[in-house]
Parts: sequence; C-alpha cells; structure tokens
Amino acid sequence: MRDAVQFLIDHGYTLLFIGVFAEQIGLPLPSLLFLLAAGALSATGHFDFVMAFGLASLAALITDVFYYELGRRRGAQVLRFLCRIALEPDSCVRRTEDIFARHGARSLIIAKFIPGLNTVAPPLAGIFQMRFARFLLFTGMGSLLWVGVFMGAGYVFSDQLERIAAYAMELGKWLGVILAGGMLAYILWKYIQRRRFMRRLRIARITPDELKQKLDGGEAVVIVDLRHSLDFEAEPITIPGALQLSPDELEQRHQEIPRDRDIVLYCT
Repeated sequence: MRDAVQFLIDHGYTLLFIGVFAEQIGLPLPSLLFLLAAGALSATGHFDFVMAFGLASLAALITDVFYYELGRRRGAQVLRFLCRIALEPDSCVRRTEDIFARHGARSLIIAKFIPGLNTVAPPLAGIFQMRFARFLLFTGMGSLLWVGVFMGAGYVFSDQLERIAAYAMELGKWLGVILAGGMLAYILWKYIQRRRFMRRLRIARITPDELKQKLDGGEAVVIVDLRHSLDFEAEPITIPGALQLSPDELEQRHQEIPRDRDIVLYCT
C-alpha cells in the first residue's frame, strides 16, 4: 500500500490532470477525490499547490472548450450524443437546459458544481453562438472556482484526510477492492435506472416512420411539440401541424389539446 502512495506522489500531477480531464469529458471518475488529495498533499509539502491548481484548471478548461467547439460546429447533435452516453436519465439534460436558459453565461460559473450541467453547458454555449471570449471568461472563472474550492478544502482539512488515508493503508489490498467495487456498483445502479426509464418510455413510443404513415394515411393525430425552447432555437424545424408547448405550460394550456384522437408527444 505504501508503494501505491509513493506512486501517487511521484506521478500525482499526471494522474490529477488525467483524472479531472476524464471526469469532465463525461467518464464516471471521482475527480473530486483527486482535487481533495492534491490539496492535502500540497499542505504536507508533497505537491506544489500552484502547479496542481493550474493543471487541474487547465484540464477542466480544455474539456469545456472542446465541447463548446462541438456545440458550435455540430449543433443539437451534440446534445443527442450526450443523452446517449449519460448515465443519468434524459430528464437530467432537460433540467440543465432550464438552468442555462435562465442564467445564460453566468451558469458557466456554477456549472462544475451541478451534475449534468458541467457537461451540457459548454456545448449549449457553442450551439447558441456565445462569443468565444465571453465563454472563455465565464467558464474559466467556473473552473478556477471549482478547483479552488475542493483543493482548498483538501488543504485545510489535510490532517483529517491524512488520518483517513492511514486507516485506508491498514486495509491494504482490500482498499482497492472496496473502491473498485463501489465504483462498479454505482455505475451499474445508474445504468439500471436509465434502462428502466427508457423501458417505460418505449412502451408508449412510436417511430418517426410510423407517425409519418399515420399522417399520410389521413389518421386524426394530434402532435404536441414538447421540446425545450433552447432545443427549438438550436433546431427550428417542426412537424407540420404540431402544437408547440413547453412542459411547464401543459397545466395552463392543456385545453388546447383535443381529447378525441390519438396524441403524440414529440421531444428531443
């Protein structure tokens, strides 16, 4: 176990950069643990705080710029891709869109602290053609704040973290088993949640081709476009005759939806 700790000290900067980069790109890695450990090791003199702070911030900033450019060049396709790879249900993306719609560029400052928003906010900024300088300013502030908070916490509570590390060392090889098992269990649980969510939706779903056949056959079908306003602005194409509503408006405007025919809800 002591060899593992020495390995972390010797290669800590590289591991910190890779860990933060991988988590910000969307992989289920606990980057907060890397930041806390970096802060604690800085307090004990094993790390240079400024160097670690700069590398972690750079890793977060690189991923933000990457997703910003993807959003600017690929548009709404990026959001669909994120929905496919995310372990959270699709509703998570909807919630993050609401936050971005309300706060705009300012949401980039707090994005790192909100699961889902940290990945979705940068491509949304690119999709809506936010000026790169403005994006870089706000997302840079957010990255510095996020890294600073958790590295600072690790620095301040380094004594407590060191005691936890000492207890962990007593576990020896079982610590790796416990950590790997916990991470695997978390990923498996989130995957099961998502599959259940998708299975419930599939029960009442029809494909675009099936809907077109109904429309071409003259069937009386009501189509309700429930896309978020940001999704609509990014891809302003509608199905002919569709009634556009946001989910928040359903309670106030439900009387506009006829009840004497099939209703098809359309979203992203």
